[in-house]
Formats: sequence, structure tokens, C-alpha cells
Amino acid sequence: MYYNCVTSNDDCDLSQDELMKKLQSLAFAINDLALYLDTHPTDEKAIKLHTDYANQYRTAYDRYERMYGPLSIFCPCNSWRWIEGPWPAFILGYYYLSTN
Repeated sequence: MYYNCVTSNDDCDLSQDELMKKLQSLAFAINDLALYLDTHPTDEKAIKLHTDYANQYRTAYDRYERMYGPLSIFCPCNSWRWIEGPWPAFILGYYYLSTN
């Protein structure tokens, strides 16, 4: 039960898009494992994998916010960074990060 996630702790070389894709893949894996654990609560391998992915997610999330700004309103920032730089464009309810 392995997912196609980036598992390296060295996220410094990742672009903004690559780091966002890493966060998305880890979030998917964490949610999928949580659903599996709902029906298999004693699977130690799945519990460990869920914990590992959750730790990687927190690390990548923190790194993303430090490098590119807040992902949510819950970011404890020293300044109000929502207004810095260009905002993501919204298309049919989905946003993409500009490459400009």
C-alpha cells in the first residue's frame, strides 16, 4: 500500500507548483488511508503509513507557507500576506497558480 507521493524531506528544490502537487498527493493519501482505517483499525502498517504521510504533509505545508505565503486563514503570519503578489485566478471554481 504505497502512494505516488514525493517522500523526500528536501523540498527546497521544488517549484511552487511541484510543492503544491506534493501537498495534494499527500492529502489524498492521508484521506484514503483514513477511510481504509475506518474498516481496518488494527492494521499497524496502514497506521504507520498514515502517521508518516501526516508528518510529511505538515512539514511540506509549513515550508510552502514560509516560501509562498499562507494556504489558509489559520496561518500565524507576522504580516497580512494575502494581499502580497498576484492572487490565483479562479476558473469554474478551481484555481491554478500563475506561471508568470
